[in-house]
Amino acid sequence: MDARLQRRVQRYGWDLASNDYEPLWQEQLAPARTGLLALASLAPGEHVLDLACGTGLVTLDAARRVGPHGKVLGTDLSGQMIEIARQRAIEQQLSNVTFQRMDAESLDLPDASFDVVLCGLGLMYLPDPHQAVREWRRVLKPGGRVVIAIWGKRVNCGWSPVFPIVDAEVETDVCPLFFALGEPDALTQLCSDAGFERLRQRRIATVLSYANSDEACDAAFVGGPVALAWSRFEAHVRARARARYRHAIEPWRRSQGYRIPGEFVVVAGTTPSVSPTATRGAR
Repeated sequence: MDARLQRRVQRYGWDLASNDYEPLWQEQLAPARTGLLALASLAPGEHVLDLACGTGLVTLDAARRVGPHGKVLGTDLSGQMIEIARQRAIEQQLSNVTFQRMDAESLDLPDASFDVVLCGLGLMYLPDPHQAVREWRRVLKPGGRVVIAIWGKRVNCGWSPVFPIVDAEVETDVCPLFFALGEPDALTQLCSDAGFERLRQRRIATVLSYANSDEACDAAFVGGPVALAWSRFEAHVRARARARYRHAIEPWRRSQGYRIPGEFVVVAGTTPSVSPTATRGAR
């Protein structure tokens, strides 16, 4: 898929999913957020950039951790997600956090302006992950930290049939590299290639719990990455797709509910403590 088209699909798809995202995914994605923030070790006073921030679940937690003398900027491609995040910040009376709609691969931000860059479950959707991670390094100060969470291997994510099921109905190719980065050491190598050092990786096995098949299907189709394609399906196509997905997740049905396996990968790294420019100037 053309990169510009892929970004449009992501933008408008997540706009459509924005109101359903938290009810369907907040609890399911909690282990990824916890793992991300644990590796980040945010300190009071730090300046933090949270990319692909969605409705601000990580962003607002980060704002509380860095305290009133710190600052957090949350960015996302979806304007609807950003508006929800802004409202959450107002409700929680957090004045040290701001939000902007921005492409994570091309940041309208100055060099070396953040202590920490976070990206929770967003890198898989970007057309050029290599460019994105290089851009994230650019906005980090020397010695700054990056922490990235993604979904793990396809075989370890029981909900993954949603992509071929949707692709069978309409050619989407929403996120061609979605599970590729979850392969062993793939994300670590990507960060290393971008110049990050002291890399650490954690794999987190998890379970996605749903009360019934409707809830499981809504999470897969309505509140996630295929929301734009789903919005264009006629009723009989939706019924067929939901039936196929229920069949795919049948092994994880427990009575009326479902316990679907999943996996997250979290990688943390740092930029060199002295910038290349400074090193050249010292010689």
